[in-house]
Amino acid sequence: MKTRLNKTLQIMLLVSGIIVLSIFISCNQETKTPDHEPMKMETEQSNSTIVREGMIDLMMIDENKDGMVYQDPMDWNVISDEPGRCPLCKMELKEVTVKEAKENLLKHSYKVK
Repeated sequence: MKTRLNKTLQIMLLVSGIIVLSIFISCNQETKTPDHEPMKMETEQSNSTIVREGMIDLMMIDENKDGMVYQDPMDWNVISDEPGRCPLCKMELKEVTVKEAKENLLKHSYKVK
């Protein structure tokens, strides 16, 4: 009787462990940050005027001269003087000071004028 109870308990613990493990794996997969690749972005979107390349002139981007720009916290070289979304990853641009934008760019190895 005791052996049968121990065997049943072992099976229940094994099944419970499998359930917990599968829940953990499922939750972990849902919270991963998506890449640009699976999103299948159109080529023309990467040619947008707010995707900056080469030497980035933040003073020129700040057209209204208020010291603020909108920058994508995922694609640091996507910068605009107006709110909007990144044409690469579709994230909403975050309002930052020109100084913060410059620090972000330099920290991520972009060239800033």
